[in-house]
Amino acid sequence: MNKAFTKESDHDDDEDAVALAQAIPAGAKNYMTPAGYQRIKDELLQLIDVDRPEVVKIVHWAASNGDRSENGDYIYGKKRLREIDRRIRFLTKRMDTAEIVDPSVHHGNDQVFFGATVQYQTHLGEEHTVTIVGIDELDPLHGKISWISPVARALTKAREGDLVTLQTPLGAEELEILAVDYPAPVPN
Repeated sequence: MNKAFTKESDHDDDEDAVALAQAIPAGAKNYMTPAGYQRIKDELLQLIDVDRPEVVKIVHWAASNGDRSENGDYIYGKKRLREIDRRIRFLTKRMDTAEIVDPSVHHGNDQVFFGATVQYQTHLGEEHTVTIVGIDELDPLHGKISWISPVARALTKAREGDLVTLQTPLGAEELEILAVDYPAPVPN
């Protein structure tokens, strides 16, 4: 297929990265735990050292087979290379703007800050446990919420036993903080 008929430009590669980068509030830092930073670094190294070279070999082999216009290996390989390169650029930008915060410095503290694991109870008696992490570490199914989420903002700076107000679409909701925990410092 002629490239003139495909919806593709050099700027499309960065659209996803720009959209995700805008998730950080203006003027705020990209807070990240050391474990979250390490996961991003590991993924970046995997892409650079393993995935990209494998795809380059496939594309090189496919290109040597002749007509590229109907060569599925070549077309898919080039598309996969663009995806890998886009992800590499995104991860590099996230690492460059990362502000690594070690939550273990607050070990033993009962006040909620970045990195805290907080157990709270709603006014209906439902108990929830969440860990406040960076935007790139978000995993709501495993109780990891972003520090910019409404729940995290309501909990931040409160202490065990405090009642905080969470603004929801249905109105204000009272949350009682039952426990605050931080990981223990790792000895050097």
